[in-house]
Amino acid sequence: RLTDVTGVQTCALPISVVCRESLSELTSAVAMSRCDDKRVTHRVLAGAGLKVPAQYVNETPHEDTGGRWVVKPARGEQGAGISVDVRTPEELDRAVKAAQEECQDYIVEAFIEGEDLRLIVIDFEMVAAAVRRPPVITGDGRLAVAALIEKYNRRRSAATGGESRVPVDDETLRCLRMEGVDLETVLPAGVAVKVRKTANLHTGGTIHDVTAKLHPALAQAAVRAAKAIDIPVTGLDFIDRKSVV
Repeated sequence: RLTDVTGVQTCALPISVVCRESLSELTSAVAMSRCDDKRVTHRVLAGAGLKVPAQYVNETPHEDTGGRWVVKPARGEQGAGISVDVRTPEELDRAVKAAQEECQDYIVEAFIEGEDLRLIVIDFEMVAAAVRRPPVITGDGRLAVAALIEKYNRRRSAATGGESRVPVDDETLRCLRMEGVDLETVLPAGVAVKVRKTANLHTGGTIHDVTAKLHPALAQAAVRAAKAIDIPVTGLDFIDRKSVV
């Protein structure tokens, strides 16, 4: 309801806002540019006092640095060209090439272990939260990994209108090697294998609602991030290291 100058309450007309995924007609070109380039996003969020991972731009860490890394195209979406938990110089080189297939500029960030959270902020209020988990297949003692992935893909594709599917690419093969298996391995019954490190829906990840359990500190950080970017409708990704959902 609205109150006019005479103090009389009147009924407000319904307001509609057109959206396409997280992009709305209220999103400014400046806010869009801040989100479109991950280097800019990193600077804006760090400037707002939010915790962000160490980042290298168009370079890889020195070989003696050690550690675990995430390699991403500087611009892109839907998990394309992203390699997670990269550990060796050889893997870094391959991950950079995969990222550059999406965008010539790339970034390398420190890998942070924890739950992958997607928080939705609308009009600078936290409205929904979900844990995103990477795709996992479970052996039955009969089918090889390749067949199990295809079976998983049929199920996820049917559940998401064709949006979710594990690509059988170099990144998936790398993740399988980390699990000690390949596409021809027949998994024993009940043995689970994470076939990809990314939890993105478009590369086979699953989504689990945790809105009611979200810690207020995470909700506050999401609102701070949205305000820093100055974007009215957005999905923000957090790594929850302490499982405070």
